[in-house]
Amino acid sequence: MNDPIRTPDLDLALGFTIPERHARGRMVRLGPVLDRILTAHDYPPPIEALLAEALTLTALIGSTLKDGTKDTGGQLTLQAQTESGIVSLLVCDYRGGELRGYVQFDADRLADAPSDPSLFALFGTGYLAITFDQAATGERYQGIVPLDGDSLAEVAAQYFVQSEQIPTLIRLGANPHNPRITGGLFLQHLPEGEEGRERLHVRDDHAEWEHVAVLGGTMGADELADESLPLETLVWRLFNEESEVRILPAQSIVRGCRCSPDYIASVLAKFPIEDQREMADDSGMITVDCAFCAQKFPVPIGERSLS
Repeated sequence: MNDPIRTPDLDLALGFTIPERHARGRMVRLGPVLDRILTAHDYPPPIEALLAEALTLTALIGSTLKDGTKDTGGQLTLQAQTESGIVSLLVCDYRGGELRGYVQFDADRLADAPSDPSLFALFGTGYLAITFDQAATGERYQGIVPLDGDSLAEVAAQYFVQSEQIPTLIRLGANPHNPRITGGLFLQHLPEGEEGRERLHVRDDHAEWEHVAVLGGTMGADELADESLPLETLVWRLFNEESEVRILPAQSIVRGCRCSPDYIASVLAKFPIEDQREMADDSGMITVDCAFCAQKFPVPIGERSLS
């Protein structure tokens, strides 16, 4: 009997815990979802690579939130902003398995930049804001750190150390043969006896964490983004000598955008008819562009949603 063909681990997040080391982890690999988001925007290569990295990071951190649907789950928003760089704004968010993002940039300044610009070359002096919205409790909190590092992964790890005092390791990578396949590893130290919450306070003694971080640091970017390697196999490669590693159910990731003709019509209907006329063209249509999905939505003046 032939072995069944295994579907590659793409557009998935896999969580795990290492109880005796008081650590939790998450692995993510993106493929078709990332391709769909990037294709919609047709960005130049440096901007596309930046957004791919940011989307992978957003899925990696966002998938650690409590399980839930797009309507009941929490939301993670990652925003990088500056007034002095080539990139003026980068926004990504993850909610209930739905991932989206976009970038605003100066094309003329990008044309004068090196072909492979650094994070500083793209942003100059800017900051990264990470916002958690907890649907179950209604709690919302945000941390902001300077864009001071060689990568978004390095900056995000500093956020957890500075804002939440949580030792954290983040590794990201893109497939060298197909940069629209990416992967990520997220490791965190937990206080003794806990297996995970959104916000944690840890002990000053991090001996067990150092052991986990050293092992996590051996994971190569090529492995993270290798679609032929199941995510569970990567966890085993890192931590096969631990007495217990608990694998959590995998989460699917989809490309998500909340825009629709009906939703946009409902938003426009809140404006007075005089304001709608000012927004409309000569044919009486108001055209709304969605920055996330790069679609245009023409709506007639005075149209209301069906809901």
